[in-house]
Amino acid sequence: MAGQAGLDGCGFEVVGEVMGCVVQHIGWAGYGGCGYYPMTGLGGTFMQPGRMPTAVSAGSAFAGFGPYVEALYAGYDTALVRMLTECQGLGGDGVVGVRFTVSSLGEDNREFLCLGTAVRAKSSARPKNLFSTDLPGQDLAKLLHGGWVPAGYVVGIALAIRHDDWATRQQASLMGGNAEVSGYSDLVNHVRADARRQFATRLAGYGAEGSISSDMTLSIWEQEAGENHRDHVALATMTGTAVARFHTSAYAPTDSLKILPLGGPRRRR
Repeated sequence: MAGQAGLDGCGFEVVGEVMGCVVQHIGWAGYGGCGYYPMTGLGGTFMQPGRMPTAVSAGSAFAGFGPYVEALYAGYDTALVRMLTECQGLGGDGVVGVRFTVSSLGEDNREFLCLGTAVRAKSSARPKNLFSTDLPGQDLAKLLHGGWVPAGYVVGIALAIRHDDWATRQQASLMGGNAEVSGYSDLVNHVRADARRQFATRLAGYGAEGSISSDMTLSIWEQEAGENHRDHVALATMTGTAVARFHTSAYAPTDSLKILPLGGPRRRR
């Protein structure tokens, strides 16, 4: 009810539920090493030996997992485009309340599923491009009344790998006590920061002036790169909505929001 009231208040009507789906096979993830070479004495613990931790997002100079990150982007983007195509077929102008799920189907197959509510503006003018946002109807109304318009749903992905060196193993051992594992802290801080950078880069592709970030997820797993050689891999994904300003006046050029009384007469007084 709140979402419907918000959409009505800012001049939109619901035209239907829409979905985009794709099953992506990730058969080649890229080079999975961490840049640690014990036989040569190069003691670096990240992808780029001897320097600060280097993420391996798609396009990086040390993009060891570049094919993997690109495959994830392809899954997200394809599902999103298919959802918008379904919205266009219903005569909608955009999709609100976008929800993404990624499920493993086994044997390196993943399903990327995108769901949302297609809406249409109650006017004769049609936008040049369809918009998408994970904001619900009431939040979309607040955004529009504040002078901002959603441009698109944005995903930023980053992945990094770190070798478990002697110091990390000591800190993470049973005898290490209650202490910070600095190597893991560096890894997760770095990959989260890089996910924000990737998010900002893709945000610029919409020509947006800002964003509303909604979520950042983190996954960490181990991999055995060789005998007595264990790595930790971290994957961060940041999502949100690109926004652009459409007026700068003190009051938005739209009707006021509808206010629904929720109590009885005494409560309303």
